[in-house]
Amino acid sequence: MENGNIASRLARRVLLAIGRGRVSTSNDSGVVQLVQTKFNDLETIDDMPRVAEFGFTSRPPDGSDVLAVFIGGDRSNGVIVGTNHQGSRPTGLAVGETMIFSQDGKSVYLTSGGGIIVEAKGQDVVVNDARNVTWNCSGDFTLKLGGKFNVVAPGGTNFTTPTVQSSGDMQDNVGTNSHTMAQMRTIYDGHNHIVTGVQAGSSQVTSNTPTQTE
Repeated sequence: MENGNIASRLARRVLLAIGRGRVSTSNDSGVVQLVQTKFNDLETIDDMPRVAEFGFTSRPPDGSDVLAVFIGGDRSNGVIVGTNHQGSRPTGLAVGETMIFSQDGKSVYLTSGGGIIVEAKGQDVVVNDARNVTWNCSGDFTLKLGGKFNVVAPGGTNFTTPTVQSSGDMQDNVGTNSHTMAQMRTIYDGHNHIVTGVQAGSSQVTSNTPTQTE
């Protein structure tokens, strides 16, 4: 009889060692994220610690799936080891692919053969406090913008390249100069000089400064 009771208690401990539930709410203000988890209508456990791999952190939305383990089958000593939000989880990944994603659809997608795809969902992307940034490309570097491309560089801008091409006009000293380089070239090509002291024959004279102001 005693052996039967021990076996029964052991079996119960084993059954209670793993639980599956849903996130009710969470607290991410401390050194360990704490999650309130509902396992069934009769069992809701507050402040369950959720552990994740070093270097990665997230906060699962309410209603996310939870996988928890309980040390020795003790339901008061549990830890969450896995979560999944069914509504936002990307599907259809190929073998070997990885994606970091958020609930609203932003993602960094490491594809199996199509490179790396960053999806910002129409939101800002900000890189803070970088000392230097270097892009090493074996091919072309292309920027496709819906608005302006602004560069703020107090130290200047250097281009080490055989040519700089533009499909449109270029303008310098925009604070004081209202003309593009193409307009200035037209003015230059059409400007004239007042020549005084004209002499006949093969004599030469030096012209005065052009009369045009621009």
